[in-house]
Amino acid sequence: MSSKICAVIDYGMGNLHSAHGALQTVAPDTNVLVTSDPETILKADHVVLPGVGAIRDCMAEIRRQGIDQVVAEVRKTKPLLGICVGMQAMMNSSEENGGVDCMGLFPGAVRFFGKDLIENGEHLKVPHMGWNQVSQVAHPLWAGIPDSSRFYFVHSFYVQAEKPEQVKGRGHYGVDFAAAIGEDNVFAVQFHPEKSHNAGLALLRNFLAWDGQA
Repeated sequence: MSSKICAVIDYGMGNLHSAHGALQTVAPDTNVLVTSDPETILKADHVVLPGVGAIRDCMAEIRRQGIDQVVAEVRKTKPLLGICVGMQAMMNSSEENGGVDCMGLFPGAVRFFGKDLIENGEHLKVPHMGWNQVSQVAHPLWAGIPDSSRFYFVHSFYVQAEKPEQVKGRGHYGVDFAAAIGEDNVFAVQFHPEKSHNAGLALLRNFLAWDGQA
């Protein structure tokens, strides 16, 4: 086992088992730890913020456990990857549950797809669930992954970024949405790389090899 550590933040709301398993699979020499301990997280070489479920519950736990402060520190120093609701939690706010203040790492809001999402005369189901293409914007985490590769999504809310230059991947489901955002040493994705077969595993492998330089 190498001394390289990847911390998967456990605040009680993430799909931790599959994320841990996928990260360990792509980097068997990395010590992948599921942890809520701030000291362990801050000592790690790479940090992952996962998330599933309702954003209000996620943000309540993040704040109760002081994870927001830990993430703010991580954001200054080392590669940080947000996944699904972990990405949404990095925005300013979410429309979910009548409006929720998030961590504000990126300017922008999380919007509801809507109950009447229609495209080409067809009613689209919400949540957006299944495989969808992602149009890439150049970034080290896309290395070796063909543009417009398909990734696995499960979400009823989507990120609307205020700064177009922070959008590193675009998706479309009735509306255009940010499938990936990034700046400096932070990258976040709306899809689940741990459930996205080869393309998703390649992205996780790229993240664990990434030095945080865009």
